[in-house]
Amino acid sequence: MTLDAATRQFIRENLNADVPTLALKKAPVGTDFSLALRQIQARQLLRKKVPSWADNDDLLFPAHLSIEQCSSEAAARYKASLLQGQAFADLTGGLGIDTYFIRQGFGQADYVERQTELCDLARHNFEVLKANVEVWNETAEDYLSRCEPKDCIFIDPARRDEHGRKTVSIADCTPDVAALQESLLEKASTVLVKLSPMLDIGKALEELRHVKAVHVVSVANECKELDVVMERGFEGTTEVVCVNLLTAQPTVRFTLEEERDCRALLADDVLQYLYEPNPAVMKAGCFKLLTERYGVLKLHKNSNLYTSIQKIVGFPGRIFEVEGCAPYNKKVRQGLLSGVEKANIAVRNFPLSVAELRKALKIGDGDETYLFATTLRGERRVVVKTKKTASNEAVSSPCC
Repeated sequence: MTLDAATRQFIRENLNADVPTLALKKAPVGTDFSLALRQIQARQLLRKKVPSWADNDDLLFPAHLSIEQCSSEAAARYKASLLQGQAFADLTGGLGIDTYFIRQGFGQADYVERQTELCDLARHNFEVLKANVEVWNETAEDYLSRCEPKDCIFIDPARRDEHGRKTVSIADCTPDVAALQESLLEKASTVLVKLSPMLDIGKALEELRHVKAVHVVSVANECKELDVVMERGFEGTTEVVCVNLLTAQPTVRFTLEEERDCRALLADDVLQYLYEPNPAVMKAGCFKLLTERYGVLKLHKNSNLYTSIQKIVGFPGRIFEVEGCAPYNKKVRQGLLSGVEKANIAVRNFPLSVAELRKALKIGDGDETYLFATTLRGERRVVVKTKKTASNEAVSSPCC
């Protein structure tokens, strides 16, 4: 499976073209037009997600769904940093992004995938990348029943049902990791399971055993996946790790017991700085501990916004400088928000949605002003006017 010279040149010349418009044009002589259109669309989707693959002219890519479901390069590299050993197997190979990056920490790697087309593409791409990976075209269950023991097994169950609808329960995914977990841990001392960020962490811990850690992975402020590390025989306390890749924000590590037993420190009023935890921290439910670890005060037990007098640069989230705060009533538009025509609006523990509040305040979207509508201690509903500060949100190289 290769790209002929004419098709390769056509792809190069049209990498920035609008694919639907391009599809209406006459196919150039000697070009595999449908293949070219698919490759152009795939490379456009992969530019930000997997830049090192998108830039490689010799790689081939499948249909849109496999690209949509694959890990980003940043997330794949993060998973790879957690694992090492001699023998590794990816039981749900897909596009092969995770296989390729994780295998770099192992002497031998197997890629397992039930779809023949994806296996053919994987063989081609691994050869192009000079990756020593053996491809197996079979189901995860069949491979698991006969494979030799591994140091690590990775599995990313499909999160769509037979009708293409997304699922979030472990039991509704394919394969069902909960049903396979004993077999997985018999074959490998470490099992890494990638799950939907929509899945409830507490429920996952009820369904899976021997869980050493749950890594809540955000990429550039968007929560992307839950990576569950299972270790054969582990009976200790599960650690929750929150990372926000491609930013300078710190990693947050805690246990659910620590969060449960912590007493949150509440603020009486909004102070000079306002803090919004990043999506990984929010997903993990690390709320009370932030007040203890970072010297910030929570605005309300249910608001999940924080404040301080001094700026806490190392806070794991966005930092805003407060320009003013006022009760939410009819006077707020003429007072605090006088002259504000556009703003970014967020609501936390507030009875109105963003759309409803924007309509009530008659404020458009955008500009450098950030408004937070929230509830303070004593059930006081307020609007906080802020501007974002230069903080730890700077995006670093996608390959880091």
